[in-house]
Amino acid sequence: MTDKTADLAGPGIGNYVDIEKVLPANYRSVLSPKETQRAIFAAKQYIEEGLSRELNLMMVTVPLIVDVTSGVNDYLDRDGSRTPIRFHINNDYNQHPLDAEVVQAATKWKRMALRQFGMAPGEGLVTDMRAVRKDYFLDHDHSAYVDQWDWELAITDKERNLAFLTDVVQRLWRVLKGAEVQLHEQFPQLRGNYPDLPEELVFLHAEDILDRYPDLPRKQRETAILQEYPAVFIYGIGWTLQDGYPHEMRAADYDDWVTETVSADGRPMHGLNGDILVWNPITHRRHELSSMGVRVNAESLRRQLTLTNQLHFLEMPYHRAILNGEIPLSIGGGIGQSRTLMLLLQKAHLGEVSVTVWPQILKEMCHQKNIHVLE
Repeated sequence: MTDKTADLAGPGIGNYVDIEKVLPANYRSVLSPKETQRAIFAAKQYIEEGLSRELNLMMVTVPLIVDVTSGVNDYLDRDGSRTPIRFHINNDYNQHPLDAEVVQAATKWKRMALRQFGMAPGEGLVTDMRAVRKDYFLDHDHSAYVDQWDWELAITDKERNLAFLTDVVQRLWRVLKGAEVQLHEQFPQLRGNYPDLPEELVFLHAEDILDRYPDLPRKQRETAILQEYPAVFIYGIGWTLQDGYPHEMRAADYDDWVTETVSADGRPMHGLNGDILVWNPITHRRHELSSMGVRVNAESLRRQLTLTNQLHFLEMPYHRAILNGEIPLSIGGGIGQSRTLMLLLQKAHLGEVSVTVWPQILKEMCHQKNIHVLE
């Protein structure tokens, strides 16, 4: 059995020998670089309009940098292994300085923004978010440059349940599936090369997948389940499962992974969050498109911070606002833009749909395999 602790945090394959095996041989992009750019913006427009329509969201501006003391930056994992870029702003000859961080994700900021923009339950926002995650290993589908459709919807306390989460995920999936149909109409050369996305997602709890593959670590379990179902939503990511490990570590102060739930067949479970994963027929690997969840309330925030020994976070403005009921209850998530476009446009590498930095070894590898990485 592979060490189950190895892939609980920190995405990416981990070495370039294995990446070379993942990148396809005899690859040829279906779309030219010019066609790719047209398709990117056609997909972006469709998805942004679709999310706004399906979830009653409006597009809003989003920060690239935040004040260190605000507590709204995303630390991604509870172990602190991925830290944001921090810098000092020597304002007014250092008389009124600021310490700032580059956003890693807008997860917490969005919830604060619901109050800023006066969103009532049933109303929400979506952003064209850009971020930097310097601690990623750079491979074919992980980049230091992150672009996401980050969205957040204000909800009521009665909507903090699996049924509501499931309905939101299904509406979101309709948008992604619709984008595929739209792209195939506009760019018919995309048709028929690979199986289309299924009309519906299969919903499974992380505990269910562990029951099927008890000896496999998380990524191998996901790979195995995607051989059965090419598109899944996995509930309950963050709670410690029966084998003593979480499916994957999740930060303790945004998604609610501790709340008790009941599965469709009556079994006790935990967690009001999850991920959308699909099978990528080009790389022959698991492909994560989105992470989302019902956000913590005062009770689950305190409980999760206790479990992760991070109660000192409660001194930060964002966390105090949750405890004091000063910001709306919400559900939200992030949809990886480049990840989604890579899949829909049948690309082998993120660098074909986004411009960022890559190590020379990876650029040379892509060149040898006829993968056109943008620079």
